Parts: sequence; structure tokens; C-alpha cells
Amino acid sequence: MQNVQAFMRLYFIAGTQDCLHVEGKATENLLSILEQALQAGITCYQFREKGKNALQDRQKIKALAIKCRDLCHQYHVPFVVNDDVQLAIEIGADGIHVGQTDMAVADVAALCHSKCFIGTSVNTLQQGLAAQANPLIDYFGAGPIFPTQSKEDPKPVVGVDFVSTIRQNGIDKPIVAIGGITVQTADLLRQKGANGVAVISAITQSHNIKQTVQELLGNA
Repeated sequence: MQNVQAFMRLYFIAGTQDCLHVEGKATENLLSILEQALQAGITCYQFREKGKNALQDRQKIKALAIKCRDLCHQYHVPFVVNDDVQLAIEIGADGIHVGQTDMAVADVAALCHSKCFIGTSVNTLQQGLAAQANPLIDYFGAGPIFPTQSKEDPKPVVGVDFVSTIRQNGIDKPIVAIGGITVQTADLLRQKGANGVAVISAITQSHNIKQTVQELLGNA
């Protein structure tokens, strides 16, 4: 298994639904934003095409995912698929991320046959302890740390000290903090114990992606 912890430093998540504020075709906008983010130094990308404003046509989703995958591999950055295990397998994703209500991790692992690293979302200490104890889970996303507009059904906000609490309870798997994170809060979350931060709007809505990415990366 590749060094998953290293991938967590700046984890970019996006789909076409996150690019509708930009003029033009959402698919092209996503690819443009992703390439700029890759050039600037993101360490992981998750393809998350989800929600009422996302693409609904299966073939169009797959075609876009393949283009995103190829861009990521061009820059030697891991490509992760959110939730859609079948898509991840079909196009050879590096990783798969599943939420608490998505497919069970054991089923994901059985389908992926160790070809993908697996991440899950945690919103409570109990979920974190369960993820720590599950040998099939390689990392987890902790949050939402702050209120977020990027998801239609966000879980309760947990605050920055949630990361500290997780670490204080003996959880040592890679953690990426997620939810409403900005340039101003990224370093604080790493100080609290997160290996990195995951962002959507901080990059998709940035007027200077290169500068934003560099600031989000913080002190290497």
C-alpha cells in the first residue's frame, strides 16, 4: 500500500455541482479547476459527483471520471472516487471513500480486492474508534469541522477540538479534517492532530487557485 498519510496533506474534493458558479460548461470548468489545483500542488483528489445539480447520466459521469483520473495520474496524484464502488473498480481508481451510510467497508474491500485504499467519514468519537479498529480502513475524514454549504445533508458540526479528541483516544490512523475549512484554519487543524485538510469550495471558488493551494499546504 502506498503511503496514504502523505496523500492527506491537501485533499481536494469536487464534482461538476461545485463548479456551477463559473461561466461555461460545468464539466470543462471542473477539469480546468482540477488541473490548476494539481499544478499548484494538491496531494489527493476525490471525484464526488453527487446531488441534484450533479450529472445523472452514467456514461457522462464515467467519461468525466476517466478524464479526472488521467489528469491526476499525469501529476502523480492519487485519484479517489466517492461512494461509487463500481465506478472506482471500472476505471481503476487509486482509492474509494465511503460514508457511514454508504456500502459497508467489508463489502467495498471484497469488491476492490486490495486495489484501492479505503477511506470513511467519521462524525463521532465512537465512529472514529470503530474506524481505527477496522483493518480495512486506511484513513478517515473527520468532520464537518465548520458549517459547510458544499453538501446537501451535512452532519452536525464537530469543531476543531474533535481532531484533538480523536488523537487523545489513541487513534493514530491518517486523518483528514473536512468541512468549511479555509486558508485561515488549515494549519490550526494540523496542529490539533490532523494529517491534512480536505476542501471543496476553498479551491473551486478561489480567484487564485495557485496561491490558495500554496496557502492551504501551509508549512511543509
